[in-house]
Amino acid sequence: METARNLPLLSDYQAYLRVEKGLRPLTCEAYDSDLKIFAEFIEGRHGVLLTAAQQDVGAFLEHLRNHGIDSRSAARKLSCLRGFYKWLLLDRRIHHDPTVNIESPRAWKVLPKSLAEPEVVEMLERAGMAASHPQARATALRDHAILELLYAGGLRVSEVTALSTGDLAMDAGRVQVRGKGDKERIVPLGRSALEALETYLREGRPHLARISSARRANAARQDATCLFLSLRGMPLTRQWVWHLVKMANGAASPHRLRHSCATHMVEHGADLRSVQLMLGHADISTTQIYTHLALGRLKAVHRMHHPRATRLGSTLDPGPEPVRDPAQDSNEETA
Repeated sequence: METARNLPLLSDYQAYLRVEKGLRPLTCEAYDSDLKIFAEFIEGRHGVLLTAAQQDVGAFLEHLRNHGIDSRSAARKLSCLRGFYKWLLLDRRIHHDPTVNIESPRAWKVLPKSLAEPEVVEMLERAGMAASHPQARATALRDHAILELLYAGGLRVSEVTALSTGDLAMDAGRVQVRGKGDKERIVPLGRSALEALETYLREGRPHLARISSARRANAARQDATCLFLSLRGMPLTRQWVWHLVKMANGAASPHRLRHSCATHMVEHGADLRSVQLMLGHADISTTQIYTHLALGRLKAVHRMHHPRATRLGSTLDPGPEPVRDPAQDSNEETA
């Protein structure tokens, strides 16, 4: 069967990604899933991965488009195929890369969606009120801390669930995060997130940890240091955190909070390099998408402050020239 012919190849590639490239399990699973989708498509054309041609890759992208797959997801799948066939070339299993000269879907046109600031504020304030109640449960303190952390640090959901208590540096106001490819970065946290975390560590987590000890005498050591625990004393899953955010705001998701963090920072004047470092983007081009999201505010600022931006027919007096902050000149020179 043709599926069986592809499986040993995919297994070898998974080993390469894990051992030689050092990619995290979740990333390896995503690559494996994308490759299996392509393998199934190739099998429908009576071929296998090793015999794929340029026409097959082009037809695959067209197939994705016809089935409503957005350009961003299609671009990710093409990137996966390029890595796979590059490995096959280096391993001398093929002599031609079928992804060469294949135009990538224009994923940059798909802008990530973010929440408006008032929506985020309302969600966090509601969670904060539940956590500040005199009879607040440990889970309410935990949930508030998670929501604050997702928005304050722009963390991925997998990064939040992987945190241990030792990753927090409360005195320094920061957290050490392990992102994609096991790359570590330091993320600063604001006062609201730090206060929520401090309350959870002091009043919420000890209670969940005691439940863990009572229910699971043979608990794994790594679970004992996990930052966020369930009522059973187990590390929280990504699906559970996704559900938590959805319950807090039906339009939200962990990744949308990450986008909201970046968008609001850019709107308030943060430079792209700082946002890139905070989010853990390998390429600045990934971060540049947030300049498009902040374009609406930029236009409003231009209309308000540019001397020749007043609309036709307007009789508004521009008023006196504002006093300029010397620090603003310095910021503009380095932008």
